[in-house]
Amino acid sequence: MADDYRILNRANWDERAPAHAAATEYAVERFLADPDFLSDVVRFDLPLLDDVAGLRGAHLQCHIGTDTLSLARLGATMTGLDFSPASLAQARSLAERTGTPIDFVEADVYDAVEALGGARFDLVFTGIGALCWLPSVADWAAVVAGLLRPGGRLFLREGHPALWSMDDNYDDRLVVGYPYFETPEPMVCQDGTTYVETDARFSQITTHEWNHGLGEVVTALLAAGLTLTGLVEHRSVPWNALPGLMTAGQDGEWRLTRHPERLPLSYTLQARKN
Repeated sequence: MADDYRILNRANWDERAPAHAAATEYAVERFLADPDFLSDVVRFDLPLLDDVAGLRGAHLQCHIGTDTLSLARLGATMTGLDFSPASLAQARSLAERTGTPIDFVEADVYDAVEALGGARFDLVFTGIGALCWLPSVADWAAVVAGLLRPGGRLFLREGHPALWSMDDNYDDRLVVGYPYFETPEPMVCQDGTTYVETDARFSQITTHEWNHGLGEVVTALLAAGLTLTGLVEHRSVPWNALPGLMTAGQDGEWRLTRHPERLPLSYTLQARKN
């Protein structure tokens, strides 16, 4: 596949990284002020994440590193990987300013085994809003398997493919407007905004994205030699994914205001390398 999607998507993330680092949602100032502070995402993960102290972890598609830092604060030795140099500049700055030893590596996620080394990690962590940027979930699963040592585990929390298939242009009802399953061609999106509150204006507005059905994700991991150890669907997601239809909770999560039982919004999947 041509690299056009990487070029477009990288430009999008490079432009937004400074705005994200300045946004209250990423809480950079809280990280600087409080050495025990964790991101809302990782705090949500804690009941399922279990103890990561002493583990060697790789955070794929780490963006500006707030979740990577949170895992390091829980005792893991972390490496973050992202293809956006602007995002990694923010991540390295945050790690340096908090005195946290984290290795941040610039590479495409499909090149992670070559960039980080194979069979080195006890934990591969992939945070929410990552898989939609990848054209092949099977290729991603092979990378996860390649990074993990035998017995190592994957922890993935991701937006639910049912949510990704919703058309967010409707604020009065749920409407399926996009593919649920992985497709050969990307969804080409034009959006001059971002998911945090900011006054910044952006010129890089075109992205290429893909959905991956839940069964496709599970099947890809099984085919790569991992064993599924947990799968939980959640009624919340950490951003206002469907404006007009959602209400924010004190935990930083957004839920459907009416009938939250009707749509899964995110899921946590765990798997172990055989």
